[in-house]
Amino acid sequence: MRFGVLTLAVAACAAAAALLPLQAIAHSVMALGPIAAVAIAILGGFLLSALVPRTAITMACGALLGPATGSVAALAAAVLAAVVTYYLGRWAGRGILGARAGSRMAQLDGWLNRRGLSAVLLVRFLPLAPYGLVGYAYGTTSVCRKRYLIGTTLAAVPSTISYAVLGAAVTAPGKMNALTLAPALIGFALTAVIVLRWRLATRRQAAAAGQTDATTSLVQATPA
Repeated sequence: MRFGVLTLAVAACAAAAALLPLQAIAHSVMALGPIAAVAIAILGGFLLSALVPRTAITMACGALLGPATGSVAALAAAVLAAVVTYYLGRWAGRGILGARAGSRMAQLDGWLNRRGLSAVLLVRFLPLAPYGLVGYAYGTTSVCRKRYLIGTTLAAVPSTISYAVLGAAVTAPGKMNALTLAPALIGFALTAVIVLRWRLATRRQAAAAGQTDATTSLVQATPA
């Protein structure tokens, strides 16, 4: 029931985001003055929770607020959406994994929990699904809230800066330079490192498990 309610609510928010005149709303928010960045961060968090693509929101923050303020507002929107979606996912779907103990979902939950921060970083760096949907999914797992929030924030920084600078460059093309893509390149490099470490750790675990099985078989085969 809770999962159904959440699904309908997200669908309604997504429909509203598609139908509302977001450009006019953004200009109205900009007229608020000093608190415009706060209002845009809250609006961005709402849109991310409604599964609107994060790239578009981050670039819009840069275009409206400039590269520096836009990056801060976009990061705040990402963190806000991460917290909201995590707790809504936990409220709506936490019992799903518990009800399917021993299934592939439970195995995935165990893998995410064992990997901790590196798993959060890996999933957040890779464009596997809409930003908000990943938050809802993480809410159904047993991943520590602290690791989830830290990993999500760290993973969001490189792409946030890059897309906010790109968004600002749309309104001021002369400000765009080679350094614009540096944060994104750093993010891709970190993703590659995390993937390689995960593969090496998986191989070591498989090798250790194989040695344990071989030792057990040898002991069982040895006559008393």
